Amino acid sequence: MDIQKINKRHFEETDSHYRVSMGLTSKLLSYKNGIFHLEVTMGHKWTKNYNATASEISHIWKTNHPELSHALGCKLFIIDLKKNKYKENFIKSGVHPGYDAYKGILFYKNYLN
Repeated sequence: MDIQKINKRHFEETDSHYRVSMGLTSKLLSYKNGIFHLEVTMGHKWTKNYNATASEISHIWKTNHPELSHALGCKLFIIDLKKNKYKENFIKSGVHPGYDAYKGILFYKNYLN
């Protein structure tokens, strides 16, 4: 699985719309053992909480990318630009700020008893 190719396709098809109109961006970090990992950056326009963001973005990735269609779950690493005004400058200069939240989604409700 070529993660860079998937990220490029996601950017062209979905992420550019979310980035411009809603202030949210995401990228695939890895996929192993049926779980894919996403890094999500929430901008100032994005008004949803972490749980709603995790659910929406993970389902978008799963449904829009056939390579992820059989995933059991998703782990999200969230950077919230609203919490610290300097994080946006760090990202622009190539410095990776710390994550503000970690969320996980299981796609099958009956997977755990």
